[in-house]
Amino acid sequence: MNSILSAIHWNIDPEMFNFGAFALRYYALCWLLAFFVSYVIMLRIFKKEGRTQEQLDQLSIYIFLGTLIGARLGHCLFYDFEYYKDHILEIFLPFKWDNTGFHITGFAGLASHGGAMGILVALYLFCRKTKTDFLWLADRLVVVVPIAGALIRIGNFFNSEIIGTPSDLPWAVVFERVDNIPRHPGQLYEAIAYILIFIIIGSLFKSNPNGQRGQLFGIFMVLLFGARMVLEHFKIDQEAFEQSMALNMGQLLSIPFILVGLYFIFRKTKA
Repeated sequence: MNSILSAIHWNIDPEMFNFGAFALRYYALCWLLAFFVSYVIMLRIFKKEGRTQEQLDQLSIYIFLGTLIGARLGHCLFYDFEYYKDHILEIFLPFKWDNTGFHITGFAGLASHGGAMGILVALYLFCRKTKTDFLWLADRLVVVVPIAGALIRIGNFFNSEIIGTPSDLPWAVVFERVDNIPRHPGQLYEAIAYILIFIIIGSLFKSNPNGQRGQLFGIFMVLLFGARMVLEHFKIDQEAFEQSMALNMGQLLSIPFILVGLYFIFRKTKA
């Protein structure tokens, strides 16, 4: 009982306001802020390197669609395949019909690893169409991805989702919309980690913007997904099937990204 009383109690309504069928959620606002902040920073980088705002606008469309589609497919395929294999239309539609009628569901279920894959695919397609060097652009895009990730995790905190394992630490949080157990604020752990990675990557880019192609991209991959590997220990499993796994799905999906990152850090390039 004492641990419950000393914990931080969190019971914020995920909806900022609601006008009938339309509701604005903190999570949606954090997503919008993530893209806005990323756009502003990338615009400064593009202008400094002689690229146009029109090019960034085109890239932003690719990244937005790649993130949303990849995150949605990632959740449906990696975390809830048993359901969505029988409800394929619900993967792509923000509503559903059932025995109780028509429901607007939104896209309830987005996976960050799927979003990362979607971004890489979108980046490849953009570079192929515009004849842009993939690694040149990747080294710049990773400057903003961590701060965007931090904002999205703050959105998860407002949603009382992706909660942590039980804890008796002074900063443990009771997510009253979930249960009455003090837990690690895993979303905030990730947000803080991503902000630190943003500072590190930003500093490295500022000190040497034209370093070895792909190396900054590799450092980002190792730092961000290495952090995910560690921080998953403080989060409950998202799906029941993960309980029997030595590494949960988030950790397993992080391994390929880390290996790709190590390759780009240590690969030898021609002088």
